[in-house]
Amino acid sequence: MNKFFSFFLLLLVLTGITYSQTLPPVFGKEYAGKAFNDSRVRTYITPQRIVWKYDGGGKLIRNAEGLLAAGNNGQSDLSNSNTCSLHSTENEFASIVLDFGKEIQGGIQFVTASGGKIRVRFGESVSEAMSTVGQNGATNDHAMRDFTMTLPWLGVAETGNSGFRFVRIDLLEPNTEIRLKEVNAVFTYRDIPYLGSFRCNDERLNRIWMTGAYTVHLNMQEYIWDGIKRDRLVWLGDLHPEVMTVSTVFGYNEVIPKSLDLARDITPLPGWMNGMFSYSLWWVIIHRDWYRYQGNLDYLKQQQSYLNDLLRILFKEVDASGKRVHEGGFLDWPASPNGQGINAGMQALMVMAFQAGSELCTVLGDKSLARQCAETAALMQKQVPFHNQLKQAAALLALADMMPADKANNEVIAVGGAKNFSTFYGYYMLQAQAKAGDYQTAMDIISRYWGGMLDLGATSFWEDFNLDWTENAAGIDELVPEGKKDIHGDFGDYCYQKLRHSLCHGWASGPTSWLSQHVLGVQVVEPGCKAIRVEPHLGNLQWVEGTFPTPHGIVQISHKKDAAGKVVSQVKAPKGVKIVK
Repeated sequence: MNKFFSFFLLLLVLTGITYSQTLPPVFGKEYAGKAFNDSRVRTYITPQRIVWKYDGGGKLIRNAEGLLAAGNNGQSDLSNSNTCSLHSTENEFASIVLDFGKEIQGGIQFVTASGGKIRVRFGESVSEAMSTVGQNGATNDHAMRDFTMTLPWLGVAETGNSGFRFVRIDLLEPNTEIRLKEVNAVFTYRDIPYLGSFRCNDERLNRIWMTGAYTVHLNMQEYIWDGIKRDRLVWLGDLHPEVMTVSTVFGYNEVIPKSLDLARDITPLPGWMNGMFSYSLWWVIIHRDWYRYQGNLDYLKQQQSYLNDLLRILFKEVDASGKRVHEGGFLDWPASPNGQGINAGMQALMVMAFQAGSELCTVLGDKSLARQCAETAALMQKQVPFHNQLKQAAALLALADMMPADKANNEVIAVGGAKNFSTFYGYYMLQAQAKAGDYQTAMDIISRYWGGMLDLGATSFWEDFNLDWTENAAGIDELVPEGKKDIHGDFGDYCYQKLRHSLCHGWASGPTSWLSQHVLGVQVVEPGCKAIRVEPHLGNLQWVEGTFPTPHGIVQISHKKDAAGKVVSQVKAPKGVKIVK
């Protein structure tokens, strides 16, 4: 360190300013009120195709295809070359729908030669882009997706903050012309590497793994959301599958502790997170799994005071016989009509939370509280309510060791295959099937159920999905033909009816972590991945390979069946990671 820099640091200390707080010269003291730095990047994407246009028989739109070409990186100029001209008459108005090829989170950029007033409609499906707010469930909830704006002459305008793949643009004023040099999607995301990977000889499973990873990546904004169009909030129960996917694909990322801490800080006890009892249970379970994967004891210690107080409140929710004091609760939306099944699932979820609490308190050195958690869990395990054929409940009962996993699978979960699966709790159904050793059935369900969304044009996984919806249904990437069902606009339920339905929901990413855990075979044995077990289950697959991120580096794994059908494995682990049998 040179003398000048040492003197500079000393001066900062003497003046009470730390080096990390200093700003470049362009920032003066006027910027002292800056709230936060955005950790995301922006990428501009040209449209991939024109889905539909209204051009009045060819007289209202000229050179629409020019919008598909790369422009001058968002720069307007005087050449007016390769512009798309949109016209209107007294009674006819040009309209066009653009497809950006894939679901993204962000907005839209217009580069103009001449301007005017337009209407912009974002859509996760073509039918949503063609809709009006209030029509068929279409809304502006959480994010504006239907609005008007004025474009400048020889300028650039950016707007929008939503989840979308399609954009419809309409002229609004009569007898006008708007000339567009570029229309680009503004993709806002965290520029982070996909450290985890999964590849096998079944390309459909590969696509499902990557789609789940991409779905969660889109939701990793300043905090981790549940959906990028609607539900742009931190929902604690919904967060657990996302945490497992982040751990599997990206490894450590600040968005997880930021979101967990936000939920803690805005939920003073004895309140329940997101106003739901079950979501406070998930907060405990998530911290156990995050610590298991990341091994950050200092971070876990920051939770101890809140964790201890929450556990003591939870003890009061259990009576002397081990039953929950209050009935009801929330598992996921499709489970809602089955009250008896919900009670069974909630009993099991409490057991899982106390088991996680016991693990965490043991790590934190509170033996007394750890013992109380373990004893309460054991007491509750003696009370096994009937699952009432609810797959969500049977899965939790199996995972909480309250019902044999093979019995839960054979009598409930595997019955009808993917029938009555859900995008959120489907992850726990798959986990229960793995516990029962029924890996091939689980892979078949993944292919049928999550793959069913891909068959309909999905590039991210949805808030909910039912295979019954697919009969005679058009894909999300086309105008709905006469006589066909609209998979987006005709279905959905509860808070996600019709076009309000989110087509990018992080809780639906379960197959990504499941495939890495059970097919690639990675099981974390010691916190921080200091020890992992690699135990593959290929089922009908011939080979699988991939990577798994740990705090110590990347584990490289490959499995291949030999001529006799025996799986031959190769595992290369970084220093600090022990591979155990």
